[in-house]
Amino acid sequence: MWTPHRSPRHSPNRSPRRTSLLGSALGALLATLAVCAGDAVARVFPYGPRHRGVNDLGNQFVPFHAHLWDLLHGRAEGGLLLNWQSGYGTSFLPDFGTYLSSPFALLVGLFPRQDLDLAVYVVTVLRTAAAAAAMAWLLRTQRRGPWWAAGLLGASYALCGWSVIEASYNPMWLDGLIAFPLLCLTGEWALRARRPAAAAAVVALCWTANFYTAYMATLGAVLVLLVRVVLAREGAKTRLRVLARAATTTALGVALSAPVLLPLFLSSKQAYPGWFKPFRPVSAPDLMARLLPATYSFSSPALFVGTGTLLLLAALPFHRAVAGRARLCWAGLVLLVLLSFQWLPAHLAWHLFATPNGSPYRQTFVLAGIVVIAAWAGLSAGLPGPRALAGGAAVLTAVLLAASGSGLATAWGLALFGGGLALCGAAWWAVRGRRPVLAGAGAGVLVLVLLAQAAATTAYGEKGKLAGLDDYPPWGPAHTARAEALAGAGGWPAYRTDAGRPALTGNDPILLGGEGGAYYSSHTPDLFTRTMAALGAGWTSRGRNVQSLDNPVTDAVFAVGARLRPDGTVARAEVPPLVTVRPGRAGQPGQAGQPEPPLAYGASPFANQELLLGARVYEDPLAPGVCRAGTEAFLWAPEYNATARLADGPAFRLNATPPRNRAAMQPMGVSHGPPSELVFDAGAPAHWQLSCLDRTRLASAVAVLRATGATSVRAGASGIRAALPPGSTGTAVLSAPAVAGWTCNGRPAGSRLGLVAVPLMAGTTTLTCSFRPPGLTAGTMLAVAALLTLLTLLRTGPLRRRPGRSTT
Repeated sequence: MWTPHRSPRHSPNRSPRRTSLLGSALGALLATLAVCAGDAVARVFPYGPRHRGVNDLGNQFVPFHAHLWDLLHGRAEGGLLLNWQSGYGTSFLPDFGTYLSSPFALLVGLFPRQDLDLAVYVVTVLRTAAAAAAMAWLLRTQRRGPWWAAGLLGASYALCGWSVIEASYNPMWLDGLIAFPLLCLTGEWALRARRPAAAAAVVALCWTANFYTAYMATLGAVLVLLVRVVLAREGAKTRLRVLARAATTTALGVALSAPVLLPLFLSSKQAYPGWFKPFRPVSAPDLMARLLPATYSFSSPALFVGTGTLLLLAALPFHRAVAGRARLCWAGLVLLVLLSFQWLPAHLAWHLFATPNGSPYRQTFVLAGIVVIAAWAGLSAGLPGPRALAGGAAVLTAVLLAASGSGLATAWGLALFGGGLALCGAAWWAVRGRRPVLAGAGAGVLVLVLLAQAAATTAYGEKGKLAGLDDYPPWGPAHTARAEALAGAGGWPAYRTDAGRPALTGNDPILLGGEGGAYYSSHTPDLFTRTMAALGAGWTSRGRNVQSLDNPVTDAVFAVGARLRPDGTVARAEVPPLVTVRPGRAGQPGQAGQPEPPLAYGASPFANQELLLGARVYEDPLAPGVCRAGTEAFLWAPEYNATARLADGPAFRLNATPPRNRAAMQPMGVSHGPPSELVFDAGAPAHWQLSCLDRTRLASAVAVLRATGATSVRAGASGIRAALPPGSTGTAVLSAPAVAGWTCNGRPAGSRLGLVAVPLMAGTTTLTCSFRPPGLTAGTMLAVAALLTLLTLLRTGPLRRRPGRSTT
């Protein structure tokens, strides 16, 4: 019979550290094989013709990695603090901290830019492998046991349903998958009074890589540490000292990440609110069904962790080699965390007290990690005997029966779970035997069951995502053609170049090039979304994905001198510079000696455009739906979802599915008079406007702004410098959103209709504006204070290692 004392760790040729490395390597290898095999079965990129870039992966994350690639190679417009390419100039540090601050993200710089989709995929697989390795190392740190079993359990954790189904297209979430075992490891160091500096550094790294999932991982690590303290330490004072050490290093580690975290938090408060979905617990059958392989649901927790791991967990309450208190604590913790998924207050606590936009069970990986740790707690005491295995099998059989009543259960999932249960039971029994050949065969069966179940879950998840989510093609000829056209038309900072519509992604400016208005992020500023909506722009993702606005008036306002057309050609126009000078100063006395009222947008986007431009350029229709011959017709119907056209012109599609999608103002073409009447192919919407642009008036307005605007402009990584004509008076306006953080000529910048504005003092001939994300200075000071505190505590305080202190 196998016992922990016969573990290979006692081999004279293998040290505990070496065997731990072997376990981590095995876990990483198995995780890599399962993910790649599942994707190959599903025939998704890079193994087949199906697109892998579903939902935000292709629409948001790959473009952000493209911008990171450009930054690493010195090709981006802007720097770490300011992104000139998106949204007419946006804060970049919050986006960096949300999507790109993981060390793994930097690896995309090693790939050719046209292979970014492949780079993101490789980095995703590497993250999954790293999570398996980290968990295997943690298990061997907590308790000694067979290295191959630690590797198998580490892979089981990394291949949990949450990982291969949900986090696989949210690659930054996988940093949380890595963070959980690492944060648990810092708890082990606190338990042994070891490595306080390393613990603080690990916490800082995890929270910087992805604060959102690191927060959840920290909650889980706290729960694990509490159980470890209860089981491994006696006496209230001793336990409190351990918890104090852990709390101190964790707090210091979080503070060390403040230069990224604080700007990120402040930016999220200024972001457009997006989508709110009320939390609804799932039914018990659906909950049980998600323990099975090959299930998919966007609104329930992906609980799959491998039948072999579940069998060890289910056998734990019956495993008499484990102390009763340990069985109670670990089984109770698993049950407690599972039940917390179904309770609204706990749901909010897991998600930083805000119901997430999208998947409501983002903390599921923490439960998977606790399940694996609990399974190891039983295994490290010796393999469960026949009665314990039988008891565990009975529990899982009950789970199988309950899951069979759920609509989420699939025939493949039921078969894989049932067959896997039988094979794993036999395999664990074989491993207990004294014959090495039989034990090796049993271990091999366990590996094959895990690989088969995880690969099937991966493939089924890819199928479910492609069926229910938008998908975006990897870089191809269409991307190359657009990127080359934009590069050839570029003239920044003399003018902007816009990637145009229809877009390939929500972030075409950073994926393809140029300095356009499109922008999609969790940090899309509320001010920017509302400003662009007032001007007639469209959006998706309930306002967080603002689209480029194809309109010559707004192009003039935002200095868009080149715009890519759907046919691949570039339309050029004379536009004002990025900095213009407008007459009057808000808040100054008017002609009657009274303060001028602040400018504000109204209900009509056409009037709003004229207000921002400073000139009348639109005409009212001659009759409803009819523009004067020679003018250009523009339709604003934000809730219309069909095609519209002038009677003698082509049809144009407007896309609106309120409140998710808002249709943009649509150019309808040049009117030929009364024959060019507007026609709605699906019936007129309740709210719409048609206005007629006079190009001659627009040219005159642009000429005035060019004559009085900046004579030269230089844009840098975090600001802009412009030379103004001598004698300039009034208000200088920078065609960038007036988000918090802009300082011009040594003073905080103001806002004019949503754009950065600066009242000019007499004799001002230079405008120097710099951008610093709110919270960066305070965050840096907090990090410095945390570092000094850590160094002080290491030298003189309670974190200093004292001679004779136990390390076991």
